[in-house]
Amino acid sequence: MAFKSGFVNIIGNPNVGKSTLLNELVGEKLSIITSKAQTTRHRILGIVNGEEFQIIFSDTPGIVKPVYKLHDSMMKFVRTAITDADIILYVTDVIETWDKNVQFIEKLNKVAAPVIVAINKTDLSKPEAIDLLITEWNTHVPKATVMPISAKMRFNVPNLFKTILEKLPEGPAYYPVDSLTDKPERFFVTEIVREKIFLNYQQEIPYSCEVVIDSFKEAEDIVRINAIIHVMRESQKGIIIGHKGEMLKKVGTQARLDIEKFLGKRVYIGLQVKVALDWRNNEKILKRFGY
Repeated sequence: MAFKSGFVNIIGNPNVGKSTLLNELVGEKLSIITSKAQTTRHRILGIVNGEEFQIIFSDTPGIVKPVYKLHDSMMKFVRTAITDADIILYVTDVIETWDKNVQFIEKLNKVAAPVIVAINKTDLSKPEAIDLLITEWNTHVPKATVMPISAKMRFNVPNLFKTILEKLPEGPAYYPVDSLTDKPERFFVTEIVREKIFLNYQQEIPYSCEVVIDSFKEAEDIVRINAIIHVMRESQKGIIIGHKGEMLKKVGTQARLDIEKFLGKRVYIGLQVKVALDWRNNEKILKRFGY
């Protein structure tokens, strides 16, 4: 049997479960998961290696109409994911309808790559309603293979993986066989801290924060990390720190526990909060932050 390899790019609207699905397909937690929309800001690769295949899954930000320059950068990741895909895995759910983003559906119908539409969160719906959704998606994206799944419950995820493998083109491995992702450890440390911010703060605060590693020093028995949480306004700095620093300490403790699991070592993490005025609309700062 010939070796198969390719890029399977996961695309869809915010909060449909793209990151949860990536983590399930890869078998590792690579993308942060919260109940809030627009949590993912970067394109994150997760690599699955088998004896006769290599699948490069790509998680992308949710499709949004840009309001800030940050959104423009996020949508560039999505546009690139459409053009370089060997397979497009479009994730929707049982709540949204096919016409939520008609322009994007038109793009799906024009791409040359195979398209799989995964209707996620089936555990929240009834069989009759799911059957209607399958019919709608088959009608409006006739080239697609439509599959009901629940990433959270792992329902039909193995069959989805099998379908992806069947559609994967022949080709050589793109990455070394022991690779899990294209991102460095530092990136995942910032994502873990950012996840804890999303979980502990409300309204606009998580969307106003960006985390940057200031120092990352590995010793034999411990990793010492200093990270900076950038906020947009001085008033947000006080909210992040909290009364007597209690909120910042809580975020640091939660992040440290997850980082230790991820790195497999003891971790010290120091967090600072700084103001980067209106960083979401500042191209120079966005470039420095990796957008």
